[in-house]
Amino acid sequence: MKMVLASKNPHKLTEMAAILSQLGVEVVLESEVGIDVDVEETGETFEENAALKAQAVMEASGLPAIADDSGLCVTALGGGPGVYSARYGGEGLTDRQRYELVLSGLSGQLDRSAKFVSCICCVFPNGDRLTARGECPGIIAYAPQGEDGFGYDPVFFVPEKRKTFAQMTGEEKNAISHRGRALEKFKVELERYLNGTHQ
Repeated sequence: MKMVLASKNPHKLTEMAAILSQLGVEVVLESEVGIDVDVEETGETFEENAALKAQAVMEASGLPAIADDSGLCVTALGGGPGVYSARYGGEGLTDRQRYELVLSGLSGQLDRSAKFVSCICCVFPNGDRLTARGECPGIIAYAPQGEDGFGYDPVFFVPEKRKTFAQMTGEEKNAISHRGRALEKFKVELERYLNGTHQ
């Protein structure tokens, strides 16, 4: 089965393909099926935004579409940046500028608890829909650490691993990350769905 990823982010493609390939699912970018869909993320939750993206890409491609909406929720920032994680501080900022904004927002704060949240939605041409949610708790480091990952990874510290996401290998991160956890749940849902429709 081929699924179109409602994202232009190659990092997300790598993470999703690694897990869904185990079910024989090929995940491709929009560009590989000749579409370029720009979806306005007007939802107030990760779930709503993932559904908006998956629905639009499914309609444009005629293929099952999978979308993930994820972000960083920092307790002392009132749960922000949340659904605005990718656009935090406005358009045109770099990943570094965004996480520096988070760090400056936490200046003087003792509570540095945070969590990454990922919500996955898959929409099929027949109208069927599968969803899954994953979370990874952590704390915001006082300074960036590590060279890998993307987005807020250099400042998201996982106490049990004593590392930021940006200091982990891909395998280490996938095992505990919000997207890894959401994908594992989604994989179970998809397996049930495929078994139920291919009897």
